[in-house]
Amino acid sequence: MKYNFDEIISRKNTDSVKWDLAEDAEVLPMWVADMDFKTAPEIIETLSEKIAHGVFGYGNIPENFHQSIIDWWQDYHQFTIQKDCLLPVPGMILSLSAIVRTFLKPGENIILQTPVYNHFFTIIESCSCNLIENNLIYKNGNYEIDFDDLEIKASDSKTKMLLISNPHNPVGRVWTRSELEKIAEICSEHQVIVVSDEIHADLVFENHQHIPFASIAADYHLVSITCGSPCKTFNLSGLSISYIISQDKNILNQIYKTLEFQETIYPNPMAADALIAAYTKGRNWLDELKLYLWENYQFLLKFCAEYLPEIKVIPLQATYLVWLDVSFLSQESDEISKLLLIEEKLWVNSGTMYGRAGEGFLRINIACPREILIQGLQKLENFYLKR
Repeated sequence: MKYNFDEIISRKNTDSVKWDLAEDAEVLPMWVADMDFKTAPEIIETLSEKIAHGVFGYGNIPENFHQSIIDWWQDYHQFTIQKDCLLPVPGMILSLSAIVRTFLKPGENIILQTPVYNHFFTIIESCSCNLIENNLIYKNGNYEIDFDDLEIKASDSKTKMLLISNPHNPVGRVWTRSELEKIAEICSEHQVIVVSDEIHADLVFENHQHIPFASIAADYHLVSITCGSPCKTFNLSGLSISYIISQDKNILNQIYKTLEFQETIYPNPMAADALIAAYTKGRNWLDELKLYLWENYQFLLKFCAEYLPEIKVIPLQATYLVWLDVSFLSQESDEISKLLLIEEKLWVNSGTMYGRAGEGFLRINIACPREILIQGLQKLENFYLKR
């Protein structure tokens, strides 16, 4: 491989949320969705040139910002986006928050397909909206959408929005075309806006294909808004940048006004350059990254089969976040994660961070050098053997 993903880079004492938040320096963090790899050298080179210039004044959106996104989605996802269907935003949470604030009033309902990304809950609460849970169906070690329940909850006159994770974090599902079409059909019938968080869209593994929800919505009378970003793909979360996609320019104009009101309309110039470099020069790095992540996942599967046979590993179709069924322990997820941290100094996420439907599960981040993954799995084994 051209890129060395086995390289161990110390991130301690770098003000890293992942590595420096724990009070105990011996804790091994495998929780937050943050990779322990250097980003693509092509991105680093671009940023180094920017830094070498030495002047960091106010900046405009670069001329090729939109085109780099358009070309990436066309080449990587076979989805065509027009320039005026894109709105740059300084970050993913800002994007989602602005969308909710633009189209919902306090007291109206938003549907989440739980267990799901924990910041969705925070956004709904901060906007004083009502959370309606459309729990995914966990069946034979896999997850499916409960369409009957979705139909009932979408039909409520107070329900105005469905916020989906596509691909899904934390269960690792890549929603199929037929599943997305069924969502579109239900939401179109009940005039429910669909917002699709597609931050993990590029991290889909072989035999699966990411289907942009916007490509489905075009065939339905439906308000659809997509949020994208290179931050998870290229490990750029500290250089927050995102964009909103909508075929309806009026939708984007309304969101822009909200961002303007919040004074959050100007993406960081460094982050904008990083996005362009990622989308124009980062393809080879990403291809190798995904191979390495898949090998890490295969290693985890074999390790669990041999040493942790009672843990059920949910099939990983996308992301670098593995969902583990630890219900055999007959303890609450919060308690398990707490004991792992205390006894083994292993930090993973409790399943209930993603809603009540996550009870009995843990989420573990495998985007790290193999040596670190092995250390984490051995800590998990030590904990398991004590039970």
